[in-house]
Amino acid sequence: MSSSADPAAAQPSAQAVNPLKALTRFGQSVWLDYIRRSLLTSGELQRLIEQDGLRGMTSNPAIFEKAIAGSTDYSQALAELAGRKGLDAKAIYEQLAIRDIQDAADALRRVYDQTNRRDGYVSLEVSPYLAHKTQETIDEALRLWKSVGRENLMIKVPGTIEGIPAVRQLIGRGVNVNVTLLFAQDVYEDVADAFISGLEDCAQRGGDVSRVASVASFFVSRIDTLIDGELARRIQGAANPEECAFLADLEGKVAIANAKLAYRKYREMVSGPRWQALARRGAQTQRLLWASTSTKNPAYRDVLYVEELIGPDTVNTIPPATFDAFRDHGVPRASLEEDLAAAQRTMEELARVGISIKKVTDQLTEEGVKLFADAFDKLLAAVATQSKRPASPAAGQAGR
Repeated sequence: MSSSADPAAAQPSAQAVNPLKALTRFGQSVWLDYIRRSLLTSGELQRLIEQDGLRGMTSNPAIFEKAIAGSTDYSQALAELAGRKGLDAKAIYEQLAIRDIQDAADALRRVYDQTNRRDGYVSLEVSPYLAHKTQETIDEALRLWKSVGRENLMIKVPGTIEGIPAVRQLIGRGVNVNVTLLFAQDVYEDVADAFISGLEDCAQRGGDVSRVASVASFFVSRIDTLIDGELARRIQGAANPEECAFLADLEGKVAIANAKLAYRKYREMVSGPRWQALARRGAQTQRLLWASTSTKNPAYRDVLYVEELIGPDTVNTIPPATFDAFRDHGVPRASLEEDLAAAQRTMEELARVGISIKKVTDQLTEEGVKLFADAFDKLLAAVATQSKRPASPAAGQAGR
């Protein structure tokens, strides 16, 4: 496995069966949770599309912060934009991000066309400062949608209480939406309802529902990180070996169980009459997208959250190190609907030991909003700092 942050650094031999490409046999699309200008300008993205079967990309404030602050890729562009009057750090960031998103969307346009608009998307997030502001989220999403000007763009909107009504409004207006920061099954149901309602609104207005795409980004590993920490504390205070073993048996299982049961809800939704009426109009389903799929616990297999969540009509957006790891030693199989009874038991046993999944997912949602807002703070600070520095000739080459 490559230790590089570059997911194209290690490529399989021509004779090898690439596990990443094999995911499509099971109906799953692989997207990359990463973006950076050098990935777009060096030809690496094209190699990922051709050799690894890459079908989409996602971005977020943390990814852009690392790309801009951690490289010289943007030095020349920053210097040029800093010279323009009336551009603050947020406006400069948007110019950089929009250019990257446009170029990535153009590189993935063939995938978009070949898959009849099912894949080939690039996601751009609204400001995390707006996570609890419905109308402001709608306004910014519409502005970014117009500014990027690419059919294969998805606007990322957080699945907060205030974000979900914005999802319905945007879908109703024909905007592709990636609903992010989903942890709870019941919130996912609300998101799915907002998506269906938005399509119904779109159809009522005479819009073409076949051209509207959406994914519901269900976060995975963060659930295990939080719950495993609580289980470890309880194991230390366990009254007897039996209690200790019972608690230990739940470690590393809850996130996957939670995702599997969310997928069961997806299957139920797409078999219902409301969805079937839209399907007859050519609508495509809102796929579940597995996010946060890097393994945080070194005791677990490094491709755990890819291997255990493979199934039809899903997407896994994979960060670079995990992308490399799965290419190297991932074992694809139809795992997503394996032993749903065991998944249900896991959630029941979690409740029996007194851990509320609702409290866990509520906490993770709020923490996720804060983490993205903090990353946005760092991003804007980095833009402000770097835009004051003179660009080197080498940086100018990287920025083109």
